[in-house]
Formats: sequence, C-alpha cells, structure tokens
Amino acid sequence: MKNERILLVNRPKGAPQKSDFRFEEASTPALENNQVLLKTIYLSVDPYMRGRMSDRKSYVPPFQLNEPISGGIVGQVVESRSGELEEGDFVIGNLAWQKYNVASDAEVRKLDPSLAPLTANLGVLGMTGLTAYFGLLDIGNPQEGETVVVSGAAGAVGTIVGQIAKIKGARVVGIAGSDDKISYLKDELGFDAAINYKTENVYEALKAACPDGVDVYFDNVGGEISDSVLALINKGARIPVCGQIALYNLEKADVGPRMQSQILINSALMKGFIVSDYAAHFEEGAIELAKWVKEGKISYSENIVDGFENTIDAFLGLFSGENTGKQLVKVAEPENM
Repeated sequence: MKNERILLVNRPKGAPQKSDFRFEEASTPALENNQVLLKTIYLSVDPYMRGRMSDRKSYVPPFQLNEPISGGIVGQVVESRSGELEEGDFVIGNLAWQKYNVASDAEVRKLDPSLAPLTANLGVLGMTGLTAYFGLLDIGNPQEGETVVVSGAAGAVGTIVGQIAKIKGARVVGIAGSDDKISYLKDELGFDAAINYKTENVYEALKAACPDGVDVYFDNVGGEISDSVLALINKGARIPVCGQIALYNLEKADVGPRMQSQILINSALMKGFIVSDYAAHFEEGAIELAKWVKEGKISYSENIVDGFENTIDAFLGLFSGENTGKQLVKVAEPENM
C-alpha cells in the first residue's frame, strides 16, 4: 500500500509558494489496539492554515517544519483493531495530509453517509457551518430588519453567515471579488445586495447599499475592506471577527485607520472568536444547521479539486479568491466493502 504525505519545509514569507511544501512517500505504521487504518477520501484546505505556517503565537500551535500539515479529513476505515469502528465505516477527524492515516478511536468521529453527503461534514455541517452559526448568532445577534454586512461573503463561512442572517429576517449585504460571485450571492443565496471589491469603491458602494448604516459586520478579511465597513456602523453595532485573510500574508504589522473611536462613539461590540470556544454546544449547532439544510433554507457550494497531487494548488487558490464556497480536495474514491 503506497502512502504519500505533504510536509511544510519552509515558513512562508508573504504569500505561500509551492516551494514551501514537499510531497514524499511515507510508511504506514502497524495498528495497535483501538486504532484504525484510514484511507483519505476528502481533505479540507482552509485560510487559517496559513497562520499555522508561521512560527508565532496563535490560538493553535504552528505546524512543525518537515512534518505533515494537518486539517479536517473524511476517511474510510480499511483495516480495524477497534471495537467501535469496522472496515468500510466513514469517519472525520483532524489528521495529517496523507493518503493513509492511522488513528485511534478517540481521534475520529463516525459519520452516517445516509444523513448528508460526506463533504458536508467538512463544510456546512462541520467547522465551517458551526463557525458561521455561533459567530453570527452569539456575537452578531442579528435582529429582524437590521442590516448585516459580510466580507469574504462567497467563501465557505460567508455564504452560510449570509443565509442564517436572512433566516433571522435581516437585510444582508455581501462583499466578494468577482462578478460571478456577486451573481451567486444575490441570485442563488438571496443576499439583498453585493459589492465587488475589485471593481467598485467599497465605501461608496456600501453607503448606497446600506442607507440605514450597518448593524452587524461579520469580518472575514480585515484590511481596507473592514475599514470601509466600520466607518458606517450604527449605534450598538456588533462585529464578530472571524478571519483576517487580507493580512495573513503580510510580513510587517498592518497599519491602517484606528477604529477605536468608531467603536466608542457607537457603543459597538467588536469581538474575536474561535469556533472551538463553542465546543460544548457543537451538537446543538449541527442539529439546527442540518434542519435548515433539509428545509431548503440553507444551500451550500463546494469547490472540489480532484487529486492529492493538487492539494497545494487548492490551498494557494484560497488567497487569490478562486473558490466559491468550501474548498476541498478529493483524494480517493470510497470503496464498497
């Protein structure tokens, strides 16, 4: 059984390059009790991984050089010494970017493929959907008739945020980076307005799209786009800070307008969060998301790249805005066992 893995071999300076990674053949260790051998079916590539490639303090430890990168993976059990998992079972876990992984029962969670497509567990019903759910509802707390602005709106989290805001009766404005994404947000997801930050003056377009100001800003990107949104916040605005993708590849600290005065004079709340903050409530969130998907209130988009050898290209594409919705890599076909 040929195994292969992807290592981080350099800490990127600025935008990651292919030369920062290396593919290599890997051995597959023998199974011990309560372990399974997993064939990777799908793996997730996510913007937060860029932060883990730098050797600086963050909410999770950095990736180690010359060690495999890890992330969300859906795998299939091909050999088992577990009392809980059998050959053919599908599982999800945070595992190494490898074609085959050995994992303990405690490291993975069994999936029921009859309840939802396997890929949904890495997206709308997984960390992506839960990030949108808790960040928007707990911190943003959108009310009927309020205006919610979402940056990175066509990304995996942003698309779900906008749809939950619509479920709650808010008016939703998205910011994205192509005309196709703008059409997708408005025509398919029901956003009330959408702004192409690459072709429009974001501040002027926001003023036109948000005549009553901004009550909730779900911040996925930071940088100049967020400066424009924060200049239009209302009294009592709430700003969940989920990501800062515009800043991840900067070598020097970002310097921009100081927005504390806007926060102060508007009695606004700006709070960063990590989805793991809500781990005790994941089941509650997943049940609600699954209900909305089943009722047709939430739809989701996936951009699936085929082939383990294309994993790095899929990851780099996150930073040039190539994906709409969740970015995944299909590594192998499931087996009927």
